[in-house]
Order: sequence, then C-alpha cells, then structure tokens
Amino acid sequence: MTFSNPAGVAAAAGASSYTRALLDVLGHRDPLEVLGELIPWLAERTGGLDDHTLRREESPGKWSVIEVIQHLADSDLVFGYRLRMILTEDSPPLQGYDQDAWSRICRYRDVKLGTALDQLRGLRAANFHVLRGLSSAELGRPGLHSERGPESAGFLLRLMGAHDLVHRRQIDRIISTVRAPG
Repeated sequence: MTFSNPAGVAAAAGASSYTRALLDVLGHRDPLEVLGELIPWLAERTGGLDDHTLRREESPGKWSVIEVIQHLADSDLVFGYRLRMILTEDSPPLQGYDQDAWSRICRYRDVKLGTALDQLRGLRAANFHVLRGLSSAELGRPGLHSERGPESAGFLLRLMGAHDLVHRRQIDRIISTVRAPG
C-alpha cells in the first residue's frame, strides 16, 4: 500500500482509515524497537548515494529521499512536542500540520543529507530519553488531536513506529526507481 496524508485528508473518516492502515504496517512489532532501527537503516540505505539520487523525486509531485529524511526529522520534532505536552498538561490540544507546506516552506529538497540526519539523530535521541522512562499510566495519558480526536502517548508512539516503516518502504521504492534502467 502506498500512503498519502496530504493536508485536509486527515479529517474524520480519512483520519481513522489512515491511522488504521499505519498501525497495520506496524502489526505486533515493538514501536521502540522500530524507532531504534531507523538511523542505522538510513545510514545503510543512503551510504554511497550520489546527490542526484538523493534529490530525485519518486515521480512528479512526490518526495525525494532527502525530503523524506527531513520529513522524518520534523516528524520527530512534532512528536516530541506532542509527547511532552501530553505528559505535562491535562488533555492538551495537539495541532495537526500540513507536511507538504513544511516541505515547501522549509525547503526540504535543498537540505544537506548530513544536516537532515544530524537533526533526526538528535531529535530521536531526545525523544528516546523521554520514552524509555515512561510508565503505563504516562503512556495512557491523552491529548486531543485537531484532526483525529483523542490520542494517548502510547498511541502516538505506535503511530511513529508505523510512520517510520512506511517511510522506509518509500525510500526503498525511490531508490529502486532512480536506479531502475530507462
């Protein structure tokens, strides 16, 4: 399955089917284990790729490898903020955002690979520091997502693990498309 979550689609029934499909990708895997795999996986996949390959879109209007990596870094930024709000406030609002606007305005396509990976490494390490010490009660604390409704810290953690897996598949597709003859 190819995932797409453009701004506005995440409302109501679209949000429910999107999150259900994401969680199906995760299955019974431990989301912390999945999150821990990303940085070494990216290092392996991007090692030796030239700049052209990193920046070539999978298809017109779709992201390149570098854009996906920067999106993953910004997703960790958003997740970390939402997690901290859930842990420190009572049912805080969790604002949705337009990932395509972030990509465009923040010029994901122009970022250097090392910069994107450094951001992701730092944000992921900071989030792991918080996640590793959470109790079941803390993982059960809710926030109120502006598009998807009530979501617990544990649910957001599972979504992040699934999100990593979806984007790992996307990166593999992009690389195979760029390397394919013709």
